Amino acid sequence: MTEIVDQEPLRRKWRWKKEKPKEKPVYFPDGHLSDFVAIDFEAANAAFTSACSMGLVIVRDDEIVERYYGLMKPVPNHYDWYNTKVHGIKKADTDKSPTFPYLWGQVKDEVEGLPFVAHGMLFDQHVLRALHELYKIPYPNYKFYCTHEGSKKYLPDLENHKLQTVARHFGYDLSQHHNALADAEACAVIAMNIF
Repeated sequence: MTEIVDQEPLRRKWRWKKEKPKEKPVYFPDGHLSDFVAIDFEAANAAFTSACSMGLVIVRDDEIVERYYGLMKPVPNHYDWYNTKVHGIKKADTDKSPTFPYLWGQVKDEVEGLPFVAHGMLFDQHVLRALHELYKIPYPNYKFYCTHEGSKKYLPDLENHKLQTVARHFGYDLSQHHNALADAEACAVIAMNIF
């Protein structure tokens, strides 16, 4: 005869840690953006700290006023074949490049107080934050808005909402797709039209 054992006392009582609720991303600005920074990173591998190039476009009063582009040494310093296939940057291209703090030092004062836009903002936002943390640079919690999500909301009838498709809709030829500066400029053009 099988004895039935009360299982209740044997079960572990899980205590859920009360974590601070994560802030949900805000994809769209409240009103028109006339001053902002469009940013794009290309990465050497899957690590957020592996940015190997940065493109940055500053918009003031609805006009592009500055463009910045730089190669940087990624951390960790190795390239996945697929990433190189996408953007064409190789380890030899960045071995003698500066690290992120040098590039950021060139633009930090220019972008101070401005919101950022990116096409698929979560990636670029994570990269920027990870690089600040890696190099122990204070991160002022930059506001980010997303032109990918914005295009889905404001241009629902487009065939897709890829960067090159949305840029073409606004007359921008993104023939150098996956060049960080070209992608940032395409993003800036989109943001000027939808935000």
